Amino acid sequence: MSQLIVENLTKTVGDKTLFRDISFTIVSGEKIGLIGVNGTGKSTLLSIIAGTEDADSVSMEHPNKYSISYLPQSPNLDPNKTVMETVFMSDAPIIKLNLEYEYALAALSADSTSPENQERFSRLQNEMDARSAWDLNTKARMVLTKLGVDTFDKKLGELSGGQQKRVALAKVIIEPADLLLLDEPTNHLDVQSITWLQEYLKNEQGAVLFITHDRYFLDEVSTHIYELADRTLYAHTGNFADYLESKALREEMAEATDAKMRNRYRTELKWIRRGAKARSTKQKARIGRFEELEENLKKEGPAADMDVSLKTSRLGKKVIEAHEISKAYGDKKIIDRFSCLLQSGDRIAIVGPNGAGKTTLMKLFAKDLEPDSGSIEMGSTVKIAHFHQQLPTMDDNKRIIEYIRETSNDIEDSSGARISATQMLERFLFPSSSHGTPIGKLSGGERKRLYLLKLLMEQPNVLLLDEPTNDLDIETLSVLESFIDSFPGVVLTISHDRFFLDRTSTKLWVLDGSGNIEVLYGGLYSEYLEMETAKNDEAPPKKVIEVQQPEVPTAPKKRMTYSEKREWETIEKDIEDVEMQIESTEAQMIESGSDYDRVSELTKELDELNAKYEHLIERWSYLQELSETK
Repeated sequence: MSQLIVENLTKTVGDKTLFRDISFTIVSGEKIGLIGVNGTGKSTLLSIIAGTEDADSVSMEHPNKYSISYLPQSPNLDPNKTVMETVFMSDAPIIKLNLEYEYALAALSADSTSPENQERFSRLQNEMDARSAWDLNTKARMVLTKLGVDTFDKKLGELSGGQQKRVALAKVIIEPADLLLLDEPTNHLDVQSITWLQEYLKNEQGAVLFITHDRYFLDEVSTHIYELADRTLYAHTGNFADYLESKALREEMAEATDAKMRNRYRTELKWIRRGAKARSTKQKARIGRFEELEENLKKEGPAADMDVSLKTSRLGKKVIEAHEISKAYGDKKIIDRFSCLLQSGDRIAIVGPNGAGKTTLMKLFAKDLEPDSGSIEMGSTVKIAHFHQQLPTMDDNKRIIEYIRETSNDIEDSSGARISATQMLERFLFPSSSHGTPIGKLSGGERKRLYLLKLLMEQPNVLLLDEPTNDLDIETLSVLESFIDSFPGVVLTISHDRFFLDRTSTKLWVLDGSGNIEVLYGGLYSEYLEMETAKNDEAPPKKVIEVQQPEVPTAPKKRMTYSEKREWETIEKDIEDVEMQIESTEAQMIESGSDYDRVSELTKELDELNAKYEHLIERWSYLQELSETK
């Protein structure tokens, strides 16, 4: 069992000490979620372990051949490299062989008559056979496809920023490693990709240390939680729900907990449990323990919510009304004759696959775009705050307090009390000691938090939030969720964060990518996803090859080896056996009915059988071609 031992780690940036003399051990198989407020040094800790950043002092011990694979928040990729070239950039011998094969394939595609190209391709093809390197090649294409990248020969410069991040993630997770370091791996992934990734990481043999704001992902994947706070690292055994529960219990017993903080943990844990019930993956006894804790808290007296409620601009009866709006880009129809009436108190989540037009729809309501046809009418009192995916340019030399005071020096809360800019910064987790800090010294997450506060200080009555959860820490998301709870106006949200949408939305606008928008009322977003998954499970699986080997130009044929002849003699029987297993598993799924756990288990088995079937079909085609060689 390999392990990494880190001792006496200290890191200071400027005049700020991020952590002092922290020590921990990462053991093979552990899945560790790293949490903490933005600016506490989470990304810095990962980069120190990866060796891309120096520490003030540290002692690290691990076996001689211990390998680390690292995904930073902003990967530095060569825009002139293709997707497959990028994925196979590694010092691992088997990955280097795959890269050489990709180069040989490209050269042969460019000039298939060249004897040199033919010889090189044939030699590498034989070496791929001898070293069983095809599995990695197929795995790379499978991982890319699951992460939403299906153009393997495109240069990275032709891809969007989100697609580039997915390619970087694929590169990291296919590389053989004892430890994976992942900094916000779920950013830019849709829900299907996030779900696939969490299952992939749960089955990873090595250790994983990851940063994420996605609380369902954190809860599903993690076996340990590391929390950075007060320049110290606190280690907790269990997943995120266990961490919240143990922390709440510990603070209750100590009777030294701030009531507002304790209530926020209780609220978050309540939603973790609610999501868990929907997925039927948590034990009833654990849920019962939490409900007992909740009753104990009630006996002590009601705990107040974190007070972030602000007075908003008055909202009249008429808010926003859309009449038959349509929008297209060229031949692609994004929105087709959509009508709606937004009313005070609406909490709407805009969901759908990447590229379906979610951001376009939000920009129409923000008046950043005009519809091709139809109209959008705004009430005379409507005041919109639009949180964009991309932050606006900020003056790095401006101090935090100055940036907020540009909007207002003080504002009124819902009770009529005046709140200063300083107090609002503290409520948004900027301690008074940081108010004079130049913006240029803030982390990406801290900048987002500051920008969000600036928008809320404008006291809008309509919030348009486009991916607000990316790069924000869990503490800040809790503050934002509490704000939305008490916000009397309208909130439209685009997010891939299932927990955040479950927590804040009561209505779904589901875009299908062809212009249609389905409106669903009530229920949780995660429940909607489960219903969609159940529909897909009911459909008979298609026996198709999902990820294929690339088409290869004509090259000199080779004869079967002895082992290939043996394989050719039995492969048809192997295919028949797998087909029978697939049919049996499908029948069992039908018999399982509403037993979700059993259906989930059988679905996983079916995926494995289909993958095996596809591999056998590929091998049969390859061996048949060899058998015809004379």
